[in-house]
Amino acid sequence: MADLLDLARGAVRRVDFGYFVRPGSETESGDPRVEAVLGYVVRSGDALLLVETGMGSHPEVDAHYRPRRRSLDEALGPLGLRTSDVTHVTNCHLHFDHCGGNPALAGRPVFVQRTELSTARTTEDYTLPELVEGSRYAELDGESEVLPGVLVLPTPGHTDGHQSFVVRLPDGSVVVAGQSHDTATAYAADVLALRAHREGHPPPLPDPRGPWVARLQELDPRVVVFAHDYSVWVP
Repeated sequence: MADLLDLARGAVRRVDFGYFVRPGSETESGDPRVEAVLGYVVRSGDALLLVETGMGSHPEVDAHYRPRRRSLDEALGPLGLRTSDVTHVTNCHLHFDHCGGNPALAGRPVFVQRTELSTARTTEDYTLPELVEGSRYAELDGESEVLPGVLVLPTPGHTDGHQSFVVRLPDGSVVVAGQSHDTATAYAADVLALRAHREGHPPPLPDPRGPWVARLQELDPRVVVFAHDYSVWVP
């Protein structure tokens, strides 16, 4: 992983927030599955953007998912960083396992799609309500450059307001896809489906998850990383 992200020249680094155990009732196989909870720090000039902030806590949630958490400082420490170094925050969406550390980062701008924030505030059992209150939100309506060289793109699917992040570099881009796909394998399948459509392969063919897959590919990704998968996609 470190070698793959060398092309980012230190601009994107992975943050390990721990893991949880998804019960068999929520998996295709019926067996429990341990899932990583990953974030990323993105350097843009003097700004340090934290993408994802780890897992929130609630007795029912903890009993259901049996998480093992790392606090913000514990997760950032191996990178030589502290919570106080973070200047900006964003989450691919506002489920409890992506925005758990947001309250500890109050005062920093939090980039979020307007529809995602509205859904999190008004939909019962969407997230832990205390995780979305008290933050200073910068609400977005679609694609936006939030910091120099850092684009936010709507990638709806897992949630209507899901967003992914593209770090533009001289030799290509690093895409922080969040949970646009659960795995690098799933992303690869969408990219291959897109290729088949473009090459005029006769139907039937699977469709990519949305037109945003093509948009991400237009931005010349050299590495695509995910919120719940240590594996990465490379062209």
